[in-house]
Amino acid sequence: MTTYLDAIGEYHRRRAASDERRWTERLDQAWYVGPSFAQALSAGDHLAVIAEVKRRSPSKGWLQRDLDAVAMGRLYESAGAAAISVLTDQPHFGGDLEDLAAVRDAVQIPRLRKDFTVCENDVLDALEWGASAILLIVALLDDNELSRLHALARTVNLDVLVEVHDETEARRALSAGALVVGVNQRDLHSFAVDAARAERVSSVLPPEVVRVAESGLRSVDELTRAVEAGFDAVLVGEAFVIDADPAAKVREFAGVPRR
Repeated sequence: MTTYLDAIGEYHRRRAASDERRWTERLDQAWYVGPSFAQALSAGDHLAVIAEVKRRSPSKGWLQRDLDAVAMGRLYESAGAAAISVLTDQPHFGGDLEDLAAVRDAVQIPRLRKDFTVCENDVLDALEWGASAILLIVALLDDNELSRLHALARTVNLDVLVEVHDETEARRALSAGALVVGVNQRDLHSFAVDAARAERVSSVLPPEVVRVAESGLRSVDELTRAVEAGFDAVLVGEAFVIDADPAAKVREFAGVPRR
């Protein structure tokens, strides 16, 4: 059974195959200098919130078609977010690399490029357009791709959020050198959110790994449960974007104490 991730991954692989740029020629001056995404997620006495700039989703359609990335980024920062995730996939999420660059220029906290990274040029584009970190989705990559892209990102001083859905993927992430692991609570087939599965996945991660809970988080009770399961941070998009008072929601979530 195919999933939305399969279709999106196919699109991005076709895009990458048509990209004629030689990534090795782009490395001469490639090096990230700025706030550390990984450190921002592990600092402080409260759960770190990665707040997402998200206009739409493949399953729910438009959440906020006219969302202003800069205004939302500044709101997130002022409300206490530790980092900002910017979706740059246009066909499926309504994002753009220009959103990432604009947010970079508007805030001081780290930025995650949230996209479907499948090749070296994707990593270097993230660096060029203002990311502090990239996303690698284990379900989308084979072991060689995962290790290679992770190594390149670290070479240019970008942090890497490695997303997994189960224990097997978590072990693959660790084998690739992952230091920040995001556990997506949403099942790729049913779209159901399963916090218990996320807790099981968290339990196989070593203590030095920064843990991020992803998808379907809407309440302080759910965040408290994530903290109790060992998570250091949460990535939240839809719950902020659709809220009537997103700043208040971010402040509420950012006020959840760590263990």
